[in-house]
Amino acid sequence: MTDTIADMLTRIRNALMVKKETVEIPASNMKRAIADILLKEGYVKDVREEADGYNGKLVISLKYTEDRKSVIGGLKRVSKPGLRTYSGAQEMPKVLGGYGIAIVSTSKGIMTDKQAKAQNVGGEVLCYVW
Repeated sequence: MTDTIADMLTRIRNALMVKKETVEIPASNMKRAIADILLKEGYVKDVREEADGYNGKLVISLKYTEDRKSVIGGLKRVSKPGLRTYSGAQEMPKVLGGYGIAIVSTSKGIMTDKQAKAQNVGGEVLCYVW
């Protein structure tokens, strides 16, 4: 598999479409950091790590409203292996006019666009979540 982040986003998107409660994703440090951001921003209920025979797996509990609509409106992969997308601290993209978040990989770790702007660091724009 060449793009593990796109695979993670696709697994979450597919689980949301069929109203699953949880989704299992093979674990890595990058995916763990992205899942933690989704948890802190309130897009998912819970993130836990379970051991399997290999690197482990992340179990993400998805969050829905009372009328069974997903809290996550959309997920979009921005920087791909074939075409990397970078942004400076001042040119950080706004997702839906500030309604959503952009997840950015910086020299200080994985963070949201707002955190990157506050710390004045740029980096690779991984994905948009709204």
